Amino acid sequence: MACQSCFCIECVRTQEVAVVENLGQYSTVLDPGFQFILWPIQSVAKRLSLRIQQLDVTCETKTKDNVFVVVGVAVQYKVIAEGAYDAHYRLTDPHQQIRSYVFDVVRATVPKMDLDESFANKNKIAKSIKQQLTNDMSNYGYEIQGALVTDMSPDARVKASMNEINASKRLKEAASEKAEADKIRQVKAAEAEAEARYLSGVGVARQRTAIVNGLKGAINDFSVEVDGVTAKDVMDILLLSQYMDMLTSVGANTLFLEHDPSSVSNLQAQLSNNFLKKKQQSGKMFG
Repeated sequence: MACQSCFCIECVRTQEVAVVENLGQYSTVLDPGFQFILWPIQSVAKRLSLRIQQLDVTCETKTKDNVFVVVGVAVQYKVIAEGAYDAHYRLTDPHQQIRSYVFDVVRATVPKMDLDESFANKNKIAKSIKQQLTNDMSNYGYEIQGALVTDMSPDARVKASMNEINASKRLKEAASEKAEADKIRQVKAAEAEAEARYLSGVGVARQRTAIVNGLKGAINDFSVEVDGVTAKDVMDILLLSQYMDMLTSVGANTLFLEHDPSSVSNLQAQLSNNFLKKKQQSGKMFG
């Protein structure tokens, strides 16, 4: 009461009501503004704020899968102006009353859920708390504006195990993705190798076709220009030429193979004898 209360004047602030008693008995409720009371017969017993207030409640409970969790709940409430009498006279400690209701709802709801389910249904838990508090606290002149589940914290060891499970799951997914990538890489490499071998085979086939066509032309030209020479003679000469080219190529690449020089001499002797026989046969025919 301000000093002006000696003159029976009382000032009530905005968003506030004052409960007035006559010699200890309830008399009336003063609204915000400039008010008069009959002092010392009347006095202001309590000033009640009509602003929204918040009460933080922490409750420990057990889930369906036997994991103890600490649930943090924030309750927003305010005094109803028309229920100022009930708010002041019917409840000694409204905070303790709200806590009791929160404990009751949380310990009746969370044990029906697994740990993962309780995390996923925080809104359902908050809705149950608000509904219960609204039904009960309205009888005491309080309006529940909202109830929020702000925290749900299991034991530290449970947190660590959950993190390990999540990490193992991520590693498993990463290993699966890596294996799939390796599989695709190997398949693509095999496809590329098969395509390269196919193209190489096509190139070799074309090369051999060109060689055969070249040899065919060379044999025809040689047979026309040199009398008495058959296609087999020309083929022997070309084989000897290719054999010598092969030896040159092998020497250029510093690749050493066992080689018997007598094979070349025998090849040359066979070619010479063949030419001599052809010439003798040709002389007899013209003779």
